[in-house]
Amino acid sequence: MSTAPLITYVRVSTSAQGRSGLGIEAQRNALAHFAATEGYEVAREFVEVETGKGSDALDRRPQLKAALAAARKLKCHVGVAKLDRLSRDVHFISGLMAHKVPFVVAELGPDVDPFVLHLFAALAEKERALISTRTRQALSAAKARGVTLGNPRLHAARKGAVEAVKAEADRYAANVLPIIREAQRAGARTLREIAEALNARGIATARGGQWYAQSIANILERA
Repeated sequence: MSTAPLITYVRVSTSAQGRSGLGIEAQRNALAHFAATEGYEVAREFVEVETGKGSDALDRRPQLKAALAAARKLKCHVGVAKLDRLSRDVHFISGLMAHKVPFVVAELGPDVDPFVLHLFAALAEKERALISTRTRQALSAAKARGVTLGNPRLHAARKGAVEAVKAEADRYAANVLPIIREAQRAGARTLREIAEALNARGIATARGGQWYAQSIANILERA
């Protein structure tokens, strides 16, 4: 079977992560497995280490620019392990699509079109906004109990609020994980197939919505 070339892009967000290799090998391994499974051959790899604010600006991402140029030259896709390795900002991802270079995301599978990538990016933004809202609400409740700005207990209250939100998400992940494992044993191989299995059984997400490949990936990552 012939293989198609693939440009891979690996990104970590701090210099410390870049020096330690934290996250790089995991992304590299995920992309190598994806390429082998889906009939791609990695032609070149680009590794980005970002520092500072404004990291979603393309002029701060020289390796991503180089990856786009290489993909245009080879007339092939750019592959990333996870969508957030491109960006956590839906507008930035929309801008990338304007370069007319197709992207594939290993955790989402090979058949996700640009419109769906936009959807996943928008959902990720919404999820972050909801977590932020819940954290602010928890902080407001702590303040109502007497923890005021400038109070030495504020840091502890902030930490407690974040941990409470995380604990809630962890509890839900622990509850739904056995159902995911059951779907896998029944033959669901990809994240999308697992999501379809949960939707078919009428199991809602923690927010009462439908399952998508990204939401399954989030549960498995927590697990």
